[in-house]
Amino acid sequence: MGSWKKFIMGEKMPDKNDPQYKEKYEKDVDAGRRFARWSGLDRFAAKVQDFANKHTKAFLIIVFGFVILCFGMNIYRMGRVWSQEGERKTAVEQQDELIKNRHRRVKKAISSAHCMPPSINRDYQESITKNNKDNGYSDAKED
Repeated sequence: MGSWKKFIMGEKMPDKNDPQYKEKYEKDVDAGRRFARWSGLDRFAAKVQDFANKHTKAFLIIVFGFVILCFGMNIYRMGRVWSQEGERKTAVEQQDELIKNRHRRVKKAISSAHCMPPSINRDYQESITKNNKDNGYSDAKED
């Protein structure tokens, strides 16, 4: 019953003062600090914090402006999707349609070409020559 209870409830949350948890926490924090130092994120965060302290209103306007812009774009996209007319298609149906259209365009391009690609043309010429030799229609007969 104990293993079943562990499955349902998950693992017990470690105590804040538990030495094993504290050691792991300190190791994770140290790794995060080393990565931030290596990547330059610590300097960037310091510059952002300095700007936020010096220009409080401008910083808030920038942050909330960005949030409002993202929210507005989401509302706009939801409105576009909602008002879209036509039949609904699954992702698989859309991909199949795209593939079929691509095949149609390739076939059309090949059929509208005035000359064959060199490799196909060479194979075609070789097959014509072979057929002519087999049928006896070739002018140059080998002895």
